[in-house]
Amino acid sequence: MKRESLLYRIYDLYYDGFRHMQLGKTLWAVILVKLFIIFVVLKLFFFPNYLKEHAEEGREADYVANELIERSGGQQQP
Repeated sequence: MKRESLLYRIYDLYYDGFRHMQLGKTLWAVILVKLFIIFVVLKLFFFPNYLKEHAEEGREADYVANELIERSGGQQQP
């Protein structure tokens, strides 16, 4: 990559910035831990797999369609 190209200058800016940061590394670690907690821990304990509990395996789409029809008050067609 040429040193004058825009992509190289952008890459160099970020590379140099991350290489020299001190407090920023700690802040990035805190951010990554928080994301882990949000997406993994909360998902496991607070958001169960509703379809797995209520629909037969392989028939999840039918279950969702029937629930949408029933909740909207519409008639299901054969």
